[in-house]
Amino acid sequence: MHTYENNQQHQHLAWHETLELHELTAFQSNQLMLFKMVLNDVKNPQLHALYVETINSIEHNLKELLQYYPLAPEGTRNNSKVMDLTPFYAGLLLGFAKTAVRSYAIGITETATPQLRETLQKQLNAAIQLHGKIFYFMLERGFYASYDLPKLLSNDIVTANKAISL
Repeated sequence: MHTYENNQQHQHLAWHETLELHELTAFQSNQLMLFKMVLNDVKNPQLHALYVETINSIEHNLKELLQYYPLAPEGTRNNSKVMDLTPFYAGLLLGFAKTAVRSYAIGITETATPQLRETLQKQLNAAIQLHGKIFYFMLERGFYASYDLPKLLSNDIVTANKAISL
């Protein structure tokens, strides 16, 4: 039988799980918007059906994840209806940059050829620099409130709700 700190219940999520909740919500919200934007361009019926299934799955995921936001340490709710897509486009680029950095780091660990390793290291450094530029673009405009947890979580809720309602 598992006991958890004498069965004491916490009144909010832990900080580390709140940040993971943020990452998953932001990533899926951006992908959902993108998938909805390109859905009509997907002409193959089987692929179109896969897109629809994915869209429905992500919408379901986001609705489930949003239920945890009131349990975040400092979460707030914001239902703004403004449809400026600049934060979405910036977030899409930031997601790409994060994935690129991770992919290059993994690729380097699998590289045996010195010249390829050197090329991947150079490209990794460039990807890290690009990530920084995109991150600071977002930070300066209030699109990524990394030092303000309530605003960060509020932005997640707005973005997820926008993605669901598209």
